[in-house]
Amino acid sequence: MNLKDKVKNLPASPGVYLMKDSSARIIYVGKAKNLKNRVQTYFQNSKSHSQKIKKLQANINDFEIILTDTEFEAFLLECKLIQDIKPLFNKKMKNPQSYTYILIDMKEDTRKLEISNNPEKGGYLSFGPFTSIHSVEKAVQGLKEFYQISCSSPANKHSPCLNFSLGLCLGMCTGAPQAIAQYNYILNKIIALLNGSDTSILEEIKQRMSLAAEEFDFETAAKYRNYLDAINFLIKKEAVIGFTEANKNIVIIEPLTEDTIKLFLIKGNIVLFSERYLLPVINLEQLVHEIKIAILSYFNSKAHHLSQKVSKNDIDKAQIIHSYLKSRNCIHRIIPQKWIKTRDSAKIAEALTKTLVKVKTRLEKTNLLS
Repeated sequence: MNLKDKVKNLPASPGVYLMKDSSARIIYVGKAKNLKNRVQTYFQNSKSHSQKIKKLQANINDFEIILTDTEFEAFLLECKLIQDIKPLFNKKMKNPQSYTYILIDMKEDTRKLEISNNPEKGGYLSFGPFTSIHSVEKAVQGLKEFYQISCSSPANKHSPCLNFSLGLCLGMCTGAPQAIAQYNYILNKIIALLNGSDTSILEEIKQRMSLAAEEFDFETAAKYRNYLDAINFLIKKEAVIGFTEANKNIVIIEPLTEDTIKLFLIKGNIVLFSERYLLPVINLEQLVHEIKIAILSYFNSKAHHLSQKVSKNDIDKAQIIHSYLKSRNCIHRIIPQKWIKTRDSAKIAEALTKTLVKVKTRLEKTNLLS
């Protein structure tokens, strides 16, 4: 069977595809909500294909698929396989980028705001990892320019730097106590922005952007808009990391068909358990009981406790889980750890019942629309 015939026989279901070269080496891993539609694009000539896609096409000699029940599972499996196999074209398809961190030196009187790929520096506050160094650089530069803290000579405390004369520096370089106090006040606001405790910086930039637009200074307004986009990128990534570090007990119940659901038990960014359940052969009370037993068993294990900081290898999976939880399609419940510790069956059962009723309602609406 040639590859085009093989594609025709693919199912229109979620899964992962693994492209292979003439040596049967896996050169690319991808995921799809509809495998047939997605994979066949690699065997079509299109002017919209990038040069990288065309190179991949030229090297495809065979492929295999792994079926999943849901698109969410396909995302997670793709992530795992890419991390494990490290296929050549997955690296080529992405912009060359390493994980980036924002560091704030807390040792000095005049603290320094830096970008680094090494988060392990003594005396530094660390935020990240971030996957786009370009977005991080744009956000940090935007914050520095907006607040006039872009000092070009921070070590010289008795002479104004060039940026001071350009209006980009408050004058920390002069050693003036007022300038240093203002600078540290701004650094505290940036720290609060990055840890999620105060987002007033965003409102300040929005107000300045609106004012520039009212004065028909569209170039400046566009510059502030770009600052906002870059800073929002940082905040969203920090939200992902913060959620993962919280190591929450997550129960996801996803409808598969009119009579089938799938359960996922997730701790932080680790899928501990997944199982299908057929609704017609199991009543609600029995289903709640079975899921409750799984919850008390899997979430009670100390072996799944995450470290305090999310590592580079965790961030992609964390992003997938966090994004899915925030999507409209996801029906989930967070089970407080105190319910697990006290084995509070009544509260767990009540939460599960409400969640399953929500799933049942969605299934009924889907059946009415179909």
